[in-house]
Amino acid sequence: MRIAVFCSSSPTIDAKYQEVATQLGNAIGNQGWGLVSGGGHISTMGAIGRAVREVGGHTIGVIPQSLVDIEFADRDSDELHVVESMRERKAKIEDLADAFITLPGGPGTLEEFFEIWVGRFLKFHDKPVLILDPHGAFAPLVTLLDHLEAEGFVKPGQRELVTWCTSVEQVIKTLNESGK
Repeated sequence: MRIAVFCSSSPTIDAKYQEVATQLGNAIGNQGWGLVSGGGHISTMGAIGRAVREVGGHTIGVIPQSLVDIEFADRDSDELHVVESMRERKAKIEDLADAFITLPGGPGTLEEFFEIWVGRFLKFHDKPVLILDPHGAFAPLVTLLDHLEAEGFVKPGQRELVTWCTSVEQVIKTLNESGK
């Protein structure tokens, strides 16, 4: 199984988020699964790739040429797909992955999560969609989603398509039970 992880490339975030990424990467590799990532080498994106490889796992990075040009690429990836645009990057990640995990991140991470979640709701794919948030960074998002659901903007059954996890162990258990 190949797991896509959407996460931060910001070098200014608290180290606890890189620790979670490292734990998740080790767990993915220890399960014998592969990682599909945005192909960057810094912050949580870099940490998870290094952690998967550290335990012998396979990593695939997908990165636009413009980010390669500024030396952002994880050149240690087992496979590095260089694409022309962010849209092409997301499509390639979606095609390569069997499941999706979102770690805390900013607008780019959220945009990737929402696109994959909506795609699942609209039945463009049936792959598991998870969020791993052990420190509560997305708690305000949960409150917003509660409000949007109460206002009728989040459709019945849509929330159930995302599994919210607070530990790496819960993520691994969920994915093992998914049958993918």
